[in-house]
Amino acid sequence: MNRTTVAVLYGGRSTEHSVSCVSAGAVMSHLDRTRYDVIPVGITSSGIWTLGPDDVSDLRISGRTMPVVDPHRPRVSLGLSTEDRGVLRYVDGPEAGEVVARVDVVFPVMHGTYAEDGTVQGMLELSGVPYVGPGVLSSAAGMDKEFTKIVLGAAGLPIGRQVVLRPGAETLTAREREHLGLPLFVKPARGGSSIGISKVSRAEDLDAAIAEARRFDPKVIIEAAIVGREVECGVLEHPDGRVEASLPAELHIPGESTDREGESQGEAFYDFDTKYLDDVCTFDLPAQLSGEETARLQRLAVEAFHALEATGLSRVDFFVTADGPVINEVNTMPGFTPISMYPQMWAASGVDYPELLSTLVQTALARG
Repeated sequence: MNRTTVAVLYGGRSTEHSVSCVSAGAVMSHLDRTRYDVIPVGITSSGIWTLGPDDVSDLRISGRTMPVVDPHRPRVSLGLSTEDRGVLRYVDGPEAGEVVARVDVVFPVMHGTYAEDGTVQGMLELSGVPYVGPGVLSSAAGMDKEFTKIVLGAAGLPIGRQVVLRPGAETLTAREREHLGLPLFVKPARGGSSIGISKVSRAEDLDAAIAEARRFDPKVIIEAAIVGREVECGVLEHPDGRVEASLPAELHIPGESTDREGESQGEAFYDFDTKYLDDVCTFDLPAQLSGEETARLQRLAVEAFHALEATGLSRVDFFVTADGPVINEVNTMPGFTPISMYPQMWAASGVDYPELLSTLVQTALARG
């Protein structure tokens, strides 16, 4: 049987560099080596492409230390012309110009800016190599929280209230504060893994939260808090074009509770440490929902996928409120770390990790 050569891209210039490394390590550990030849390609925080090691043990969290791409590995580049389609070459050293491999498909296990936001996808479009995941438009719109909600709202999907604070606008107006109320969530417009996000329960803390978000993006999103259960749902496209939603999972965050009326009684939220370092978040999988509620979330997740013209995969995050579900975010390249919900939701839905990865690769190849 002819084996498919898969280049796994990870790292990059994003603030989510280390999360990408951990995700890629898990992906490479679970790709079926009887079917796929795997070429690890790490991108340093300064944007240098390197040939990664076959041993992925360095791409794991050690205590509270996150991994990074080793800048001392051999440098490589991917051909961008039709003649060099899929050709990965050494850039320097005694092997400069020699071919490392001819890649059949690229799996960009990359999160955040200069990665998941359409930039890498545009480069791969130029290269002509099939790649896993959504294309340029859906990646860019999914990365920018302003445009995610513009698209979803135009499609008639349920979204929350938000205000966009552009460069030059220092804080909310009195009218905007009244419109959003308290508490608030202040976020970089184009970021993930909860980096730069603050929960604001007191008006006097707002400006500090805006300053923190602007460390990562000059455009800031300020959202009204939504009281509801945090539920996620995975979406997967198959090689024949079928699009399905997984069983949903409900997250339970330590320190966050609700009273009998459903009002939040805690300051905790799903921040970076909770996601990746503390290992204290618990979940119900499947979420404890009625059959009707589950079916509605799955339908909305698929509708959000199509509204963004996504391909391959996405993870749709909801708040399930007393008035029904509200879409919080759409992740076009969700985490693939060992504790990430996307692969766990599909495992609970009958698609184990190796089969999930193979489906994603084969869907990319079928799309061409």
